[in-house]
Amino acid sequence: MYIHINRQILYYEKTGSGSPILLLHGNGEDHTIFDLLIPMLEQHYTVYAIDSRGHGASNPTDDFHYEGMADDIAELITSLEIVSPALYGFSDGGIVGLLLALHYPDLLSSLMISGANLNPRGMKWSFLHKAKQHYKKTNSPLERIMIEEPDIAPSSLADIQIPVLVLAGEHDIIKPSHTRLIAESIPNAQLEILKGEDHGSYIIHSSKLYRLIRDFL
Repeated sequence: MYIHINRQILYYEKTGSGSPILLLHGNGEDHTIFDLLIPMLEQHYTVYAIDSRGHGASNPTDDFHYEGMADDIAELITSLEIVSPALYGFSDGGIVGLLLALHYPDLLSSLMISGANLNPRGMKWSFLHKAKQHYKKTNSPLERIMIEEPDIAPSSLADIQIPVLVLAGEHDIIKPSHTRLIAESIPNAQLEILKGEDHGSYIIHSSKLYRLIRDFL
C-alpha cells in the first residue's frame, strides 16, 4: 500500500492482527529484510513494515535527513490512525526511532532499536573511514547522511519516557561504549549485547529478533 505524506510517497505492508508494531529497516535496504520475522510477529501483532523515503517501493528522492524521516513516520502513524504502536528500528531505522520518541513523545508505546548511533563518531573508526572514502567516489546522498548525521545529544535522551530496548551485536559497527551510552542515557532502557552477532546478522533475513521483541513487549 502507498501513502502520500510529508511530500513523500511511502510504501508499506500491513499484516496480522493485534497490537500495532512498526518495523523500520536500515540504510539502503527495504522492508523485505524482515521476511522471516514478519510471519512470526503477525500471529500476535498488526505489523506495519515500511519502506523509508527513497528506499524499496517508496518514491525516489535525494532528500535524506533523519529528522525528515522521523517526521515521515510520525505523519504515517497519525494519518493511518495507528494508536500507541511499538516501533522496532534497525540501524538508520533505530536513529529514526530515537528521534521519533524525542520529538513526538505521545506517539509510541515502546521502542526497540538495534545498531543505532547518536552521531557518526559512534561508529567504529574503520567502518566510518571506509564509508567516507566510498562517499568521495559515489557522492551518494544515502552515504552522506550516514557520515554527517545524526547529531543527538546524549543528555536529550533523558526526555524519553517510554520503555526502550537497546540492542547491538557483539561485533557491531557501532562502538560498544556508544551503545552503552545510549542505554544509560534513557531512563527506562534495557540493554542487550548479542554474543557472536554483527551489525545485521540477527536481523536481516533472520527470525532471531522474534524472541527479543516478544519478551520485551
